[in-house]
Amino acid sequence: MQIAFYLSGLVAILATLRVVTGTHPVHALLYLIVSLIAVAMVFFALGAPFAGALEIIVYAGAIMVLFVFVVMMLNLGESAVEQERAWLQPKAWVGPAVLTAVLLIVMIVTLVSGDYSGTISGETLTAKMVGISLFGPYLVIVELAAMLLLAALVAASHLGRSDAHDEADLARDRQRELSEQAQASARPARETPIDASQDTRSTQEGKA
Repeated sequence: MQIAFYLSGLVAILATLRVVTGTHPVHALLYLIVSLIAVAMVFFALGAPFAGALEIIVYAGAIMVLFVFVVMMLNLGESAVEQERAWLQPKAWVGPAVLTAVLLIVMIVTLVSGDYSGTISGETLTAKMVGISLFGPYLVIVELAAMLLLAALVAASHLGRSDAHDEADLARDRQRELSEQAQASARPARETPIDASQDTRSTQEGKA
């Protein structure tokens, strides 16, 4: 388990450095997912399988879902698609694939050897123990974190609603401008027959 711990920690450090030093968001995202999986392996090695499972489900899964939603909400054209293909060249995913393969080999060797029962800390941290700790001595911290998340949720809802109102106002102003332009273009067409009839009358009066 100590070998798994140190290898997972090394992979987490390397992947995190690539996240910080990366220039493309897609590359940074791939390395970030590898870093989160490596941190989950560290939790498993320390005897905290519940924390490791949460690390994979909440963080790695949430990051992927967030990325998918961002891609879905963006208005991607042909240029953006070509740029995305350029970002996902083999040189972009070879690094994350190698680091993930290292983690996979460590996990397989640990499971086959049967050494996964002997954790570094010597005691397995179960979900019950985590719950007792969170709602025991750390109750105030949990409540403060809940209030912080609630404030962030309210702020995000307010900002999103303000953006929606701004977009509605812009659409309304645009529609008003289009209607005014349509009315302005229709006025000369209505006035032209009147002007023509007036010219005809003036010509007839001049001949008379």
